[in-house]
Amino acid sequence: MSEAFVSQLPALTIATLLLAAPSAFLVNARGARAISLVAAGVETVFAFALAVSVAQGGALSYDVGGWGAPVGIELSVDGLSAVMIALAAVVGTAVTVYAAQYCGRDERYRHFWPLWLFLWGSLVALFSSNDIFNLYVCLELVSVSAVALVALAASRPALTAAMRYMLAAIAGSLLYLFGVALLYGGAGVLDLGELSRMALESPAARVGLGLAVVGLIVKTALVPLHFWLPPAHANSISPVSAVMSALVIKGSFFILLRLMTLLEGGQAVPGLPVLLGVLGAAAIVWGSVQAFVQSRLKMLVAYSTVAQIGYLFIAFPLVDAATVPADAAAAVSATSFHALAHALAKGAMFLAAGTILSGVGHDRIGELTGLARRMPSQALAFGLAGVSMLGLPPSGGFVSKWLYVVTAIKVGAWWWAIPVIGGGLLAAGYIFRAVATFLKSAPSAAGDDAADRTSAGAMSWIPLVLAMLSLAVGLFAQPVLDLLAPAALAMVGG
Repeated sequence: MSEAFVSQLPALTIATLLLAAPSAFLVNARGARAISLVAAGVETVFAFALAVSVAQGGALSYDVGGWGAPVGIELSVDGLSAVMIALAAVVGTAVTVYAAQYCGRDERYRHFWPLWLFLWGSLVALFSSNDIFNLYVCLELVSVSAVALVALAASRPALTAAMRYMLAAIAGSLLYLFGVALLYGGAGVLDLGELSRMALESPAARVGLGLAVVGLIVKTALVPLHFWLPPAHANSISPVSAVMSALVIKGSFFILLRLMTLLEGGQAVPGLPVLLGVLGAAAIVWGSVQAFVQSRLKMLVAYSTVAQIGYLFIAFPLVDAATVPADAAAAVSATSFHALAHALAKGAMFLAAGTILSGVGHDRIGELTGLARRMPSQALAFGLAGVSMLGLPPSGGFVSKWLYVVTAIKVGAWWWAIPVIGGGLLAAGYIFRAVATFLKSAPSAAGDDAADRTSAGAMSWIPLVLAMLSLAVGLFAQPVLDLLAPAALAMVGG
């Protein structure tokens, strides 16, 4: 690749989607679907070219309009950003292809395409941003698009869930914005690189960081501020459910991870990393228990997301307990890899649940006996994704949990390995409950043929592809970890 092309990649990955979004708005459903499929293909090429470039030559930066930080806007793509952008490309392309069949040429879903492209583009911009106010702008664009996509189902539960999500998103945004204002007032800069070189010693700056963190955990749906997530994820149309769980919550967590590491949140607000870890452990337990008692498959997967979010927050007390940068960087790599593995597995689960719902006409777990015979690809996809949720080898979930356990022992905080290991056992309860129902024999039903027809095409194989990727990323974890390592080390001051 030429040097000129490589230097433009951070901007190209954003522009591709943000230019496609209004184009999809101006045409009918058929045209919007075609534009989205082309944009997804182009974006995937750019995203992986960006990841290869970062792996070979290190972090890339791009000064928007020729004005760099701290005066202008600088896009910065390190290993973590490159992994998240590539992840968004993989899941985004899968969702786009799935939605091409799910939504078809139905004019009721015409606005799905521009909203989805706009959300995707905003996420890529968020992963590339290095300015705490621009991160706020990108986060707001993601939230607005996501709320509209949740409401797209147009059912009463979906509209209620969208309203609840909107109120939570507004509250989280205001808290984060107040925090940004206090940080800027104390430091006079917005660039994260500049902020990381300043000690947050003033009470205002510390309060600002605390407010920003609270706002971000609302948007990430960490227990006990998770009230909006299960209904929003479970009552959306299935492509939206997959996007919400796999990608949207990762955006706010990405910002939180940057703030807590680059701004040394444990020193600025003593006890905050441990508090986040405790809430993460509580989320693992609470989400797992709630998932086990759900009667609907999509609601089970939604509460599973609540539990899996908890793992992400175990990294903060490990970073705080580390005495050498390498150990702190290992914790950052563990949580980053878990975000990757979770996105692939949860995307597969929600899309499989959507295909089951479309084929059978409901997602009541107790009435899905014999599903393994009627819709074998969906039962297999759900089961393979569950392997990653459980953390069994050779899945991506196993790699991230192994990294957590090893790091916890190395930093002398072995007790944080308990919720990591225990969470896998709890996940076994609700995953095996669903899979066991699928495997139960059942007499032939009149809806069998309908289920088979509905699950044909992309709606059948896309969930299975994502589920297999959730396993493959564990088998080929080293290149991803090598890409993450320099960024993780830089984030913890190594």
